[in-house]
Amino acid sequence: MSLFISDAHAQAASGGAAGGGFEMLIMLGVFGLIFYFMLYRPQAKRVKEHKNLVASLGKGDEVLTQGGMVGKISKVSDEKDFVELSLNDSTNIIVQKSSISAVLPKGTMKAI
Repeated sequence: MSLFISDAHAQAASGGAAGGGFEMLIMLGVFGLIFYFMLYRPQAKRVKEHKNLVASLGKGDEVLTQGGMVGKISKVSDEKDFVELSLNDSTNIIVQKSSISAVLPKGTMKAI
């Protein structure tokens, strides 16, 4: 061993390894907390808010879809996961509830 590493370095390395495992666990715990508070928790909050938005949809609400279309809900299907949007007086489309990204204030369609 003394050919490659001096005896003093070899002894110092073996003495410091005893606390290394505990320090590693603390670091993993800290990284886990950072991951939870910066990534997982905000995403879970957004998913919960979107689920509440989809559950509160009703006839007459003016909504914005993820595709950028603005329309008024003319029919809500409870047993299925679809709503019918009126884009204007003569055009109706059917979209999934999950594709609705926002409920707009009343009168938004007339202002556009």
